[in-house]
Parts: sequence; C-alpha cells; structure tokens
Amino acid sequence: MMMRRWVTGGMVVAMIFGGLVMTARAGQSGAAQSGAGLRAITLEDQFAIELVEGPRISPDGKWVAYSVTTTSLAKDEDEQRVWMVPFAGGDAIALTSEGVSSGHPEWSPDGKYLAFLSARKGGTTQVWLLNRLGGEATQLTDFPQAVDSLVWSPDGKRLCLVMRDATRDELDAAKDRGEGNESGEKAEEKKKAAKPWVIDRLQFKSDEVGYLDHRRTHLYVYDVASKKSTQVTGGDYDDENPAWSPDGTKLAFASNRSGEPDRNYNTDVWVVAADNADKGAHLTQITTNPGDDHGPAWSPDGKWIAYVTQTDAKLFDYATKHLAISPATGGGAAKVLTRELDRNVEDVKFSADGQSVFFIVDDDGTQNLCKISVNGGEVTRPVGGRLMVYSYSVGANGEIAAQIDRMDRPSEIYAVAAGAAAGSEPVRLTHTNDALISQLRISPGEYVHFKSKDGTAVAGYLYKPLDYVAGKKVPTLLIPHGGPVWAWYAEFQAKIQWLNAAGYAVVTPNPRGSSGYGQKFCQAIFADWGNKDFQDDMAIVDYAIAQGIADPEKLGVGGHSYGAISTDFIIAETTRFKGAMSDAGEALSLTGYGHDQYFKDYELELGRPWENRSPWERTSQFYNVAKITTPTLFMGGAIDWNVPIIGGEQMYQAMKSLGRETELVVYPDEYHEFKTPSHIKDRLIRQMAWWEHYVKGSGTPATPKELGSHDE
Repeated sequence: MMMRRWVTGGMVVAMIFGGLVMTARAGQSGAAQSGAGLRAITLEDQFAIELVEGPRISPDGKWVAYSVTTTSLAKDEDEQRVWMVPFAGGDAIALTSEGVSSGHPEWSPDGKYLAFLSARKGGTTQVWLLNRLGGEATQLTDFPQAVDSLVWSPDGKRLCLVMRDATRDELDAAKDRGEGNESGEKAEEKKKAAKPWVIDRLQFKSDEVGYLDHRRTHLYVYDVASKKSTQVTGGDYDDENPAWSPDGTKLAFASNRSGEPDRNYNTDVWVVAADNADKGAHLTQITTNPGDDHGPAWSPDGKWIAYVTQTDAKLFDYATKHLAISPATGGGAAKVLTRELDRNVEDVKFSADGQSVFFIVDDDGTQNLCKISVNGGEVTRPVGGRLMVYSYSVGANGEIAAQIDRMDRPSEIYAVAAGAAAGSEPVRLTHTNDALISQLRISPGEYVHFKSKDGTAVAGYLYKPLDYVAGKKVPTLLIPHGGPVWAWYAEFQAKIQWLNAAGYAVVTPNPRGSSGYGQKFCQAIFADWGNKDFQDDMAIVDYAIAQGIADPEKLGVGGHSYGAISTDFIIAETTRFKGAMSDAGEALSLTGYGHDQYFKDYELELGRPWENRSPWERTSQFYNVAKITTPTLFMGGAIDWNVPIIGGEQMYQAMKSLGRETELVVYPDEYHEFKTPSHIKDRLIRQMAWWEHYVKGSGTPATPKELGSHDE
C-alpha cells in the first residue's frame, strides 16, 4: 500500500528497520522451524536476504518476469537484476548480468521483448530492451534526464515514459557525452561555486529531491522504431500513473491540476490523446472529487476507468482509500465500489473480461488480493489469509502472479491458476531465499487482541524469544510503527528475528491511527497524537506482562519515523521503560513547519501555528522533556527532509542540558530511507548495544566504540 508521512519506504530497509511482522496460523506455511542443524539468524543474514518483487506475467501466460535485489556489504551497495520463471513452475532464469543494476521489467504485448530500466555506462536511468530468447540487452532511450517508469502501448510500437524535466547539469552532461569527452574549459567551469536556490513555490521541499523548483514530471510517448519522443503533458503540474486505453489512442493519468497544486491534495484522473503534440493543452477530466484520485486502469472495452479515491479531502491520509469507476469519456458520476468495505485499497486492475476489478486491500494486519464486480457487491479474496501481498500481475486468461511476504519467509513470487477458487493456496514459483531460510530457526509470532484503557479493542503482534520457556519473564521491546496511518503486518521481519534470537520478546501494536481497521479507528488520533495511541501502545505491553512473558523491570521502547514520535510521547508520559531509541523522530511540531515536506498536512490537521497554537503545543512532547529520565538514543539521516534530523537534535540537546543519559547519531548523506548498507548495519549494531546495556542490563557498553565515528 502507499506509505504516508513518517514511514520508512522501500522493502529492503523496511525489512531491517520497520519491524515487519510475523504470526502463526494453522495450515499456513508459517510454522516455526525447529530441529537439529538449524541456527538463529545473525546480523549478516539480514543483508543476505534478497528482495524479490514486481512480478509481470508474459502475454501468453507462460512466464513471469521479476526483479531481485541483493546487498553487498563488501561493496557497500545494492544491485538489482531481472529474472523470469515459468508460470507452471521450474528453474528461474537470470536475464540481466551481475555488476549492473537493472529492474522494473515490462513485457512487450507480443511477448518477444522485455523493456527494463537501468543506469549503465555511468549515465542516467534509461530504457533497455532484451529479447526473451537471449542475447545482450540494447539501450533504447538516451534522454538527458532519468526515466522514472514505462508502459507499453497495446500495439507494442510505443512506450509511455514518465520523466522529470531535465536540470541544466543533466543537459550539459548529455551534451558532453555527445561530444565524446569533456574539455578542460568545461571541467574548470564545473569547479565554480554552485548557484543559489531561488524559491518561489509554496511546496518547496521533498525528501530525496531537496529544494523544489518548477521542473515537473510529465508523460512522453516514445516511438520504438524511430526512437523519437513526443511530450504529451506539460505545465506546472506533476503527472503520474499513465495507463494506455485498449485501442492505444489515449492515455489516462493522475495529476493535481487545481489552481494551486501545492496547496491541496486534489489529484484527479485525466485523459490525453496519445498523439497529442500540444503538451496537454486539451485534456479530458475524468474525476472531480476534491480528494486524491490516482492509479487509473482501463476496462478492456475502453468504456470505464477504475481508480483509487479518497472522498474526504479534509481527512487526507486518515480517510479511507476506496475503489471507484467512472466513464472514460468524462462527465459521468463516479461509482464507489468498496464503500461498505471501509478498508484502504491500492493497485487496481480490471479482469480480462471486464466484469470485475482486482485490488490490494489493507485489512486487519494483512494485505490481501481482492476482487469485486464492477456492479459492486461481495468482495472475494483470490489471495487471502494472514500474509502480505505487495504487488501482483493478472494474465490474459485470469492467471495471477503475486509478490507475497509470509511470516516465515521473505517475499517470493507465487502463482494462482486461472479459475482457482477464492482463497486457494498460491503456489510458490521462486526459491530465491531458500538456501538461507532453510538454515534458520524461525520464531513464530502471534496476532493478539487486547483491550485498551478505555475499553477499545486493539490488535497487534507478539513475538517470544527463540528459546522461550513458558512462564519465564524476559526483556521486552515495544516497537511503535510509522505513519501514523500505517500498521504492522503479517510479514517476515529479519530484525525481529534477530532480537528474538538475542533473548528479547517484541510487541508491535496497531493502535488507533493504524490503517486496516476502518476510517473511524484511523482518524481517532487526528490532531491528537500521543493520546489514544499511547493508551493502546501501553495496553499491549500490559498484555505481554499479564501473559507472564514480559519482565516489567526490563522494558525498552523504540521506533522509526512516527514510531520515533510515539517513542518520544511514551517516555515523556511514563518511566516504565529502561531504555529508548528514537530514530528519525520529531518532538517539536512547529520546527517541522517550513522545514520538512508536510506543511499541507500540518495546516489541514493542526491549522496554521500562528492562528491555532493549542494543537501544535499538544502534539509536541518537547515541552515535556524535563519529565524524561529514560536513557534515549536519537538517530537519523543528515539530509532527511521527511522527518529532518533537527527533531532528534533538539531532543538530544534538551536531554543533554538536563544531564540525562542520551546520545545522538547522525548518518551522512542519508535520507529518511537509508541507502548505504554499512550505515544500516551500523544503526542495527548501535541499537542492539543500547538495548543490551539499558534494557537487559548486560554490562556491555551502550556505545560500541569499535564502530568509530565521523571525527576519527
């Protein structure tokens, strides 16, 4: 599902830091592994897990292409390759070579070629073409700027590309490449001081981009034979999610084209002619909902467009994302199909016969693949159960390939045959991580239900240590999730397995504010962070203590993003935790305004700070820092514009001023989602050392001196 503010994005990082969850279920492949010869997971094992994602079924339904990302601690980098596997089962085949990252494969309509994205020869990310029968990949596009995504036209003669307007540096670099080298004069020019940013946009920052100018993301139609492109959308707007009409004459896409896009979340679905040469001067507006409409998909007959919609604009991310359909000609009334479901949906696709729509649903600590008639009614689950469906592909005959993460196994590609009954067990096609997982003892988690202080029913996951003995009280860690609109899911989580192996129980609650339990549950913390969600977080700790598992004298708390914000609330409200870790958090809300990327969220939820001070102060635990006595480790990335490091710096400075036990670790050149494997490893080691020293009381140093620091 789409992640909202203060959430770690990216599957690999999420597996290591997000506390992705596991649970046991009768009949599922999630039984705990035990027996002679198996061992506990190690720190290095977490980096040996390969990320399998993005399945794409070939047009004839016989093959599934996908990407695999591996991490090299020696090279300190990730690498992605394209693979394919027979849908009927069999050996997987590597299609791209080692040493160069390649991903996001897309089949040509005739099934002869795979287009994919890769940055080779030291250039920007471009489209490459690979014959399925073999041979070397050839570069198809050569734009100054990177290609973000691609979609084949139905006739296979064109591609729709999404690209951001090129920078001056990208244009100069492209010119230099065209000339074959770089003259001494040009090299000398590049040594001059960089020019200042001149800001005049209302929304002027974004994580992993930095300061924003008026360069926008637009759609281009690229002719494969002539290698010529036409920009079909333009203006001071960002355009995304392109989808070809079945006859190849039009493109649907999502874009906020309101009077001032930076001021609201009013993204709509639009249609543009594929041969348009006026950069989108003449568009057909499909949706008029004031909230967010995105992810369009055409019906096979071209008469309807399905999409994701949020109908309550004032609640933005707290509002449920529904599935809707509208006439493809525009001007017709939208029909919301999942209103009664009251669960977030994403990634919509029509069935081959056009009578149903597939979608991923966020429900009760899981993500399942669902299906509903275009007329509404009953929701069925082609892939259901306590598991996590990340992405999927539907074949021409109704077959399904899905990326599924389970409690005992990281993501692999699974198949569901055409016509299979709803709820049929998917067949695993890939075995990428088998060699590693077969060596490990897996500690199963349990999906538990408990009552909060005010009687509200809440759920979450509880994981016991690997060698847990019934009745023994053990050190226990509470890990609040990011978001706040997000949840813990039934997934494999390497970090939790590692903590379990070290003797810790772990609890990961889905308090009010979490998705997957309905809009009312989700919006319960709107403009009221650290109140009801605090009560619910404490309730799962009390539950673990009541079960005789958690040692009340050896409790720790720590999270990332909104999980760090929750941590700051928790340690300011209670002294029951012996150690805390706040990773990429914020404790003084006013500091974020104009400094991070969320001014729209702030104004919608809290109001303008100079007009409405009360909620800004109520959601800022910085003012209660004097109450904090829990030793706390603050961490974050130096160039994070999602939740900037200033939040951790302020809390660290205040606690240091008060003479409290604290430490601040800042990672150079890291955004909200860390990219560098050595930094990720360092962060894991430091967190474990903090828990060992303060929670377990092992006597080991809280700061691993052997890791070193920036000044050495």
